[in-house]
Amino acid sequence: MAAIADRPLIGLGRFRRATAWSVVVLFNLSLYVADVHAQALYKYRDADGQWVYSDRRPDGLGRLEPLPGEPGGASVGVALREATNDAGESVLVAVNDFASWVQIAYRIESSRNLDPTAPSAGNSLIPPNDQVFIMALAPIDGASPVEVNFSYQFLYGHPGAQHQPDAPYRLPYRLDDAYPVSQAYPDTVTHATEANRYALDFEMPVGTAVFAARDGIVIETAEEFSGAGLDIEFDAERANFVRILHDDGTLALYGHLNWHSVRVAPGEHVSKGQYIADSGNTGYSSGPHLHFVVQRNRAGATESVPVRFAGAAGSAVSLATGDRPVAY
Repeated sequence: MAAIADRPLIGLGRFRRATAWSVVVLFNLSLYVADVHAQALYKYRDADGQWVYSDRRPDGLGRLEPLPGEPGGASVGVALREATNDAGESVLVAVNDFASWVQIAYRIESSRNLDPTAPSAGNSLIPPNDQVFIMALAPIDGASPVEVNFSYQFLYGHPGAQHQPDAPYRLPYRLDDAYPVSQAYPDTVTHATEANRYALDFEMPVGTAVFAARDGIVIETAEEFSGAGLDIEFDAERANFVRILHDDGTLALYGHLNWHSVRVAPGEHVSKGQYIADSGNTGYSSGPHLHFVVQRNRAGATESVPVRFAGAAGSAVSLATGDRPVAY
């Protein structure tokens, strides 16, 4: 089974380029906005005459009926924005709309009329649902606007987070059910990065109920994607998911979920065993499965951590490829 790719789905960060103008109050996040997913969906008949619903526009097929896209992801995120301080001066701030700490790194790509003492790059931690000062947008010539072109990247979580669960995790499906583990450490065929090394893939039919493995707060969701494939450039960002923050600062990712099946929303507290979504086959995937991984921010990089699950008679078990664990 293919793993979720290494971009925002597994928390490696989101890249932005933007232009901020001070004096003339204008901000334009121009090239890449992944926080709100809006797209066209298509309805068409396949070669067997069956109706197909997909977010992929088919080539060479007639009777194509576009369906209105629906924003399915959370409308929260991280952004660099222009603001005005108490002295009425233009400043650049980093805004975090997530309920988790995030670490942001930025770089000034080019500028015009910006005070040369302004930092060219930096790295900041932003508390949950808060903002931090990045730099003053002070002009060299006060009669002309400042233009700043910048890029930035962020990671979920505080770099001091330690994985300290107070109990074994619950397997993320119905109690007494069992599903085969198609990939687990040290078999890292498609889990070769640090962010996915300890991820687990559970083979299960599309529509299988997915349950929270641990208490937490929902950070981010996406549910609008309907197809899967092995074109990493196209499919990597098209996996539906739920990301949940734990009280120790780690985050669990439940990936490849079914289209419009997410039952929780950002900011919502969920309990272990709560029904959160249905499994699916979306994004970069070779077949129906649930991708589950717990991650933390370790020194500015996303790292997955080993997880043990509740077993029979109160035991705690680690899983291996080929296991078929029963949920307790």
